[in-house]
Amino acid sequence: MTVESRRPTRIPNWWEPEDDGDKASSPEENHMAEIQPITMPKWGLAMEEGMLARWAVDIGTPIELGQEIMDIETSKIANVFESPVTGVLRRRVVADGDTVPVGALLGVVAAPEVSEEAVDDFVRTFLEGFVPEEAGAASGPSAETVEAGGRRIRRLKAGPDTGKPIVFIHGFGADLSTWMLNQAALAEDRPVHAIDLPGHGGSEKALDDGSPAGLATAVIDYMDAEGIESAHLVGHSLGAAIAATIALDAPSRVDGLTLVAPAGFGPEIAGDFIAGFIAESRARKLRPWLEMLVADPQMVTAEMVEDVLKFKRLDGALAALQAVAAANFDGDAQRHSLRDRLADIAAPVHVVWGAEDRILSVAHAEGLPANVTVTVIPGAGHIVHMEKAADVNALIAGA
Repeated sequence: MTVESRRPTRIPNWWEPEDDGDKASSPEENHMAEIQPITMPKWGLAMEEGMLARWAVDIGTPIELGQEIMDIETSKIANVFESPVTGVLRRRVVADGDTVPVGALLGVVAAPEVSEEAVDDFVRTFLEGFVPEEAGAASGPSAETVEAGGRRIRRLKAGPDTGKPIVFIHGFGADLSTWMLNQAALAEDRPVHAIDLPGHGGSEKALDDGSPAGLATAVIDYMDAEGIESAHLVGHSLGAAIAATIALDAPSRVDGLTLVAPAGFGPEIAGDFIAGFIAESRARKLRPWLEMLVADPQMVTAEMVEDVLKFKRLDGALAALQAVAAANFDGDAQRHSLRDRLADIAAPVHVVWGAEDRILSVAHAEGLPANVTVTVIPGAGHIVHMEKAADVNALIAGA
């Protein structure tokens, strides 16, 4: 199946008048209700600001809900921004290349009949009343380290304590920040945990077994430490193979699986990517390998490259990467196959793949057993959960 772009739900804005039944509204109030702001989104729990890299629409252009109207760059990734509203773009308040805080006014959309004076008044009122969040202020949960199975595991937990939990499991060479565009969106009504696997991120670098089965033990240990009897597991790449392994070997711990570009579903992998990711220690040479992760290379920011380099400089990090790679890959071949066991998974399984994945071919999604639902998302590569976050979030939320 191929997914079409999903549109965000329309949420009334704070300045829109409430429905008072028969109470009549003045023309000025009606015009204010028809004026809608576009603001800097908060992509991820730790995001404080973003750069408007490029407007894709001109003033006076009609725009639709969900239309790609600008490119925004954060410290982690650059991505397109889809309009949350429908109307005519009347003002571009922030110019290309400007960096502004989360919540800052980027542009204004209004119906054609709204006067220029009303739009000007709206912009002035918004700017006068806007107070950006203080830099470094605690705006949500922060990552912390917990003991699980005798290991130090870094985790970021968001959402309430009640509801069916989600546990995010990242892939090779990544960390919990790979879910920055997904975690907050899914944590409104349930606890959502993102962890760093052993050997990765801020977790303990020493590991005994870097295979899917060995790393699955670490995830179960974390669930035990947190009192999570069962959860919906969301895994990416190697993390997806780990999640599927848990569903096979400890089925009572899994309520459902969302497997994003999963390893272990076919024989091949881009071995040159694995080798280049491990070997390169300079930004200029590492960048081309990271660009293989996405359909649009411009999504890879300088900060993303530098974050990978910083991790690789940590004591024990490079050795851990080499150990995990050796346990899972042999050149262009994968050492572990789960394909013949997928029919034995009792929990619902949804596989999500980017159509332009250059690390693990989307062809691995073909011919899977009947208990596996497959969604292929066009215009996305290996990190489809970051490239097309809204689509992937909707699939997880609907599982």
